[in-house]
Amino acid sequence: MGLLDNLESQGLASLLGGGSSPLLTGLLQMVQNQPGGLQGLVQSFQDKGLAGLVSSWGGTGQNLPISADQIHQVLGSQQVQSLAASAGISPDAAGSAIAQLLPTLVDKLTPNGEVPAHNNMMDIVSGLLQNLGKAS
Repeated sequence: MGLLDNLESQGLASLLGGGSSPLLTGLLQMVQNQPGGLQGLVQSFQDKGLAGLVSSWGGTGQNLPISADQIHQVLGSQQVQSLAASAGISPDAAGSAIAQLLPTLVDKLTPNGEVPAHNNMMDIVSGLLQNLGKAS
């Protein structure tokens, strides 16, 4: 089973009404464009005092939940608003949806509980974006 199949089986795309979610695509692009990639995103959570939370997503155990307020704290309101606009939903709805999507996304992007090298990460994210585009 491929990574996209795993994402879909976890219900990520269906959370927002379909096989190709603009918010999921936006999150993948955000990870891809983040300075430092996934490691940079993880560092942002650590810098905001949420190291244990983000570690649970990258680990092999259960993913701890995150709140919409914590999403706004780490990503910033501007990033959440941008993702909301690209998905055609309100920033409040986007914060809640991202709080549902991001833990599983990070979990699936960290095989064996480890953040992949940036080059491998780019390949994974690019492949996901291409497959999501074909599903629409």
